[in-house]
Order: sequence, then C-alpha cells, then structure tokens
Amino acid sequence: MNTHALTPLELKDEEMINAAFQKLIDTYLASSHRRKVDIITKAFNFAKQAHKGVRRLSGEPYILHPIAVAQVVCEEIGLGSTSICAALLHDVEEDTDYTNEDLSNLFGPKVANIVEGLTKISGGIFGDRASMQAETFKKLLLTMSDDVRVILIKIADRVHNMRTLSSMLPSKQYKIAGETLYIFAPLADRLGLNKIKTELENLSFKYEHPEEYAQIEEKLAATQPERDNIFENFTAPIREKLDAMGTKYTIKARVKSPYSIWKKMQAKQIPFEEVYDLLACRIIYTPKDRSLEEEECFSIYGSLTKLYTPHPTRQRDWVSSPKANGYQALHNTFMSKQGGAGKWIEVQIRSDRMDDIAEQGFAAHWKYKDANAEYDEKELDRWLNSIKEILDDPQPDTLDLLDTIKLNLFTSEVLVFTPKGELKSMPAGSTALDFAFSIHSFLGSHCFGAKVNHKLVPLSYRLKSGDQIEIITSRTQHVRPEWLTFATTAKAKGKIEAILRRENREKSHKGEAKLKDFFAERGLEYTIPTVDRLVNYYNQHKREELFLSIGEGKITLDDTTINFIKGKKGSSWKNFIPFIGKKEEKIEVNVDTDFAKGLNRKKTLVLNEEVLEKCQIATCCNPIPGDDVMGYINSHGELEIHARSCEHATKQKTRFGNNIIATKWDTHKVRLFKACIGIRGVDSQGVLYAIADVLHKLKQFVINRITLDTNDGIFEGKIDLQVYDTDDIKLLCDALRQIENVTKVTRIDSAHQLN
Repeated sequence: MNTHALTPLELKDEEMINAAFQKLIDTYLASSHRRKVDIITKAFNFAKQAHKGVRRLSGEPYILHPIAVAQVVCEEIGLGSTSICAALLHDVEEDTDYTNEDLSNLFGPKVANIVEGLTKISGGIFGDRASMQAETFKKLLLTMSDDVRVILIKIADRVHNMRTLSSMLPSKQYKIAGETLYIFAPLADRLGLNKIKTELENLSFKYEHPEEYAQIEEKLAATQPERDNIFENFTAPIREKLDAMGTKYTIKARVKSPYSIWKKMQAKQIPFEEVYDLLACRIIYTPKDRSLEEEECFSIYGSLTKLYTPHPTRQRDWVSSPKANGYQALHNTFMSKQGGAGKWIEVQIRSDRMDDIAEQGFAAHWKYKDANAEYDEKELDRWLNSIKEILDDPQPDTLDLLDTIKLNLFTSEVLVFTPKGELKSMPAGSTALDFAFSIHSFLGSHCFGAKVNHKLVPLSYRLKSGDQIEIITSRTQHVRPEWLTFATTAKAKGKIEAILRRENREKSHKGEAKLKDFFAERGLEYTIPTVDRLVNYYNQHKREELFLSIGEGKITLDDTTINFIKGKKGSSWKNFIPFIGKKEEKIEVNVDTDFAKGLNRKKTLVLNEEVLEKCQIATCCNPIPGDDVMGYINSHGELEIHARSCEHATKQKTRFGNNIIATKWDTHKVRLFKACIGIRGVDSQGVLYAIADVLHKLKQFVINRITLDTNDGIFEGKIDLQVYDTDDIKLLCDALRQIENVTKVTRIDSAHQLN
C-alpha cells in the first residue's frame, strides 16, 4: 500500500486497524488451535476492503467492530479459525453487495453458512415490527440448532455492541440493554459462558440504572480492604493443606457482580450492607491424573472439612451431576474462623478443565477429548433438540413463543428419576404433568394422576430434585383446558394447546353446521353479514368463536335469535353488552397521538408538568421522580411512564424496542405521586404512637392509609402515601428507622413485598 497518499486521519486509522488485527493473530497463535493464519488474514483483508470508508456511530472505522467480535470469539469463547473468519465477515452480506455464494467460493461452505446464519438474525434478535420478533427469535434458535457457532458469534457481537453502547441514543441504549438482559445474558449462561453472561448483565445494569451501578461500585471499592483481609486469613490454612497434599492449584477470590448484588437488594429489599455473600473462594486444581479428576475434587473437599465446618444444607454437587450447560464444580459454604470469624464463605472447587468449561462453555470441550467431553456434547445435543421440539407446534400468537422458550431454556433445573431409576433434568417449577409430556405426548395427554416416591399426587404437583415419578394413565382420559393453568414447560403447553385447538376446530365445524341447519329450518338466508351481526349480539369476538360456542352448547339458538335477525327488540341481557363496551370506550381519555408520534424524534423527553398531563404513570410499578424511568408508547398511542426495573417494562423493551422513549424527571416538587412504605418491628408499647408522631412532624407528605398487623410479638404494616420524589421517601424511611424496636423500613411496590 502507498502510505504516502494517506491523510493523517487515514494513517491513524490504519495504525489502529493493524494493531487490532495483530492482537487477534497473537491471541490465535497463543491458543491450542491449528495454525491457519493465512485464511484469517484473507478474511480480514476481504472484510477491510468491503467496509472501506464506513464508520460506526462512535466515529471509528467500521472494520474495527468485526475485528473486536473476532477477538471475543477467539480469546473469550475459545473458537478456532472457521469462527474467527465468520466473525470478521459477519456483516459483509448484510452491508455490501457480496453474496453468500461469493463467500463460499473464497472461504468455503462452513464459513459461508455461519455468515448466512448470522445475516438471517441481523439487527439484533428483534426487528422493527413487534409481530416479527418471536418469528426472528424462532429463526435464531433454528439456526443455532444447525450450528451452535452462529449463536456463539452472535453473543460475541452483542458483547462488543454493549461495550461500545455509549455512542447510541438513550432510547436505543434502553432497548439494547433490555434485550441483552432478557435474552442474551441468559443464553450465554445456558451455553456455559459465565464470564460473558456476568459482563452482559453488568453492562445492561450500568446503562439502565447508572446511579445505582456507580453506588455499588463505590461501596465495593470501599469494602475491598476488608474482603482482602478475610480472604487471606481464610485461605492461608487451605493453601497449607493443599501444598502438603502435593496439589497443583490456584485460589481466586470471586466477588459478587454489581448486577447480582442489585438483584439481591431488590428481591430482598435490603441495603448493600446486608448482602452478606459478596465474597467466595474458587479453588482451581490441575489433576495429577486426568482420569481421576473427580475423585481428586472430592479429596480436596474432604481436606477442607477438616479445617472448617461446612454448612449442612448448602452443598451443591455439580461434579457428579453436571448442569445442562456442562458446568461442573463442587460448591459448599464454610464457617470462617480467624480474621473474618463468624462469616459463611462459599468455596467452589473445580479442575482446570471444569474452569475452562465454566468460562468458555461448550467451545472449551475441544481442548479435552475424553469421555466426559463426549457426555457433555450429548447434553448440548439434548438441549438443542429440546428447542426443535418446542418449535414443532405452530403457535397462534408467536409473541408468546418468546416468553415460553425463554422460560424453559433459561431456568434452573431439578433432577428427578423415572420409575426405572433413569435420571431426567426438568426446568425448576415443573409439574408432574410436565414430566408426563416430557416422556411422551401420548403419556401426557392420557394421564390422570401420578405417584411421587410411591405416594399418589395430583398432576399439578411441583417436582423436587430427587423425586421418583410414575405417571398413571387411562385411555378414557383426555386433555382438559384447565391443565394450561399448571403446565409450565413449553413442550407440555404446546402439546395441550395443539390438542385443544384440534378439538376446538371439530367443535367449531359442528357449530357452523348447526347454525346453517337452524337457518335452513327457519327459512332464513345464511349470509356472512347476518353471522357477523350474531357475533356482536352474542358478545363474541369473531365468527370462529361464535361457531365454537354453538358447538359446545354454550349458545342456544332459539326464538330470541330469530327475533334479533328479523330486527325485533328482545329483552335478553346480552343485548346490552355491546352498548356497555362502547360506553366504557367513550369515557377513556387517550393521550394526544400527535404528541406521542413526535416523541421518537427527541433524544430524551423531559417529564415536566406539561408533559406529565399527557402521560400515564404505570400502576404496575408506580415510579416517582428520582426513579430511573423510561417512556413506552402503547398500542393506543398513549405514553406510559415505567420504572426501568419494572418487569412489564423489561418485556416492552424486548418486544417493542422502537416504542421506547428515554425520559428524565423535571418536576420541582409540584405534583404528588403515589408510593407505599413497608414497616416491620417488635410489637411494644408506644411504637404506634412513635410512628404517628413521625408522620405528624413530617407534614410534606399526604398519608392515605396506614395498616398494621401483629403476630407473635412482631408487627408489620404498610403506609400508603403521596410524595413529591424519592428524597421524600428516603427522609421518611430514615426517620422511621430511628424509632426504637423498628427493625425494617423500606419502599415497596406491586412487584415487591416486605421480606
């Protein structure tokens, strides 16, 4: 290349690009993969030329993004030259005129197929149209089941996008962070990419709740010396013991991530200072004999029990029974002595192979070609097959598929036994009915009861690890609609819905025939407009629903039907239902839709008095000034204000990302907002008076209701009030905490209770 013709900016770009690519090559050469530098260099040069002149929103040359994705693929996931080439080329098909055939001719069909898989699911998991989101997710999972490298590279792509998210508009940040937290972080976890999962969670948390993230980081830094001291004192005897055993090992301190800390604070409604499991120890050993590494793991655990007392209920043996994502380790919690005396500290014991698998997931198996790795590859195949099973039945509402698949693929598991003693993994929360459908659809559709540990239980029984289950069937038993209320797995729900749909179609055909016969018998003309009038008359939503109700006998065709068709007034109470519905619609106040349409053009919407007049404060989370919030334009064109941590808001970010509006408060203590405070303590004389006294002195609050209950010497209650902002909440909570015998005061909402 003639560098003399380059401008200073181009020279600087060239240096950045070459430095990034050289780092990638150095990382690759340091790995255990075969040396295929030529093909990687060829892919780099091709991608560089294809993206020439294009820049990212941050201003840097676009080619730096594919290089960064390839770096994650190589260094953090541990994939080889095929995946590195695909990562370098992953945006070529989408952003340039090159075709998949071009890539296949130049780099081979494997690389081209992976790039095509990535192109199919480009633009994030979800497209612009809400109705397409689950379809695209379905496509992603089907692609993944063909070649898992597609989703591994997609996760690497998301990692780099999250690392460079600061260049995006706030509304885009919330959409991408919400999507990452809802799908990509759990997906990374399910594929065993623990380190990446943690980073994605923390980055999402950082962009959604910047103040809370900064506060937790600050407190972690402030308490670091204390943790270091506890760690050194706790591990010194362990090092001595392992040295005496001749074990080759390293011991690492594992500190709970900011996101995990925040989640615990939210779930338990506790401050940072009451999160007691911040510190854990990880012992990583290199086995003396690879074939005996599990025995050595238990040997190390045995030596620890001679030093410290293990917690009787907190042992987790993932060595004998690995998780579905291949994770293996032995966990237990030990009571510390000197230094951090009186503290429970978790210890994780795993071999170097187990550690690689925990950090790099299934890609790490290629470094260990032994019997264990083969078993784990089968586990991956089993999981991918479960995806195919879920996708087998067409869903009437594809948006539901998103939640159903996520619920089943990303939950924790319980391990149960068949009557023959075979071990089976089920999602946590599964019922006996779910177990029946997991064995076979016929077994599920004809079951009427189950025996768990030889005792009769209902089909709604929730399984526990270690249960042995026997399903009782009868050929006369049929699927019932109420089963959907306690079926939890995607397979069970899908099969039940498919059977019910099939039965409903038969009843609907029967109902339609019955209606036609009724018209013929009464000498009436059967027309679509007349049927549509009957749909409204009987308060049904569509014709199929009317036919089904007639087929099931819920609607009886009689003289009132004839009178209605002929236009005669009837006295049936059903006549009033359409009118009631319309009346309710008239009294609903809609936000100015022109106002809503203009919102997406703003970077951040300021929530002042004028704007708040046109908004709805979401009742699911009741945000108040000071909370991290976002706007959401609903299907009616109304602007709803949600707390960013609200579960409902998380779904909106994931499903309807383009309807998300970045918002910030500017209220100046003019408007009051609903809030609720939970209080608990020891029931004693004068405590009620003291609470009332605090509320009386702080006159800026409007108290709507106080409820207090006592039970066995403990009182618990709620204060419903109206405040101006979160500062008011903090002031009141701090004042109530000063009352003698009050042990807990916290803000609660519809998503949280006083724990």
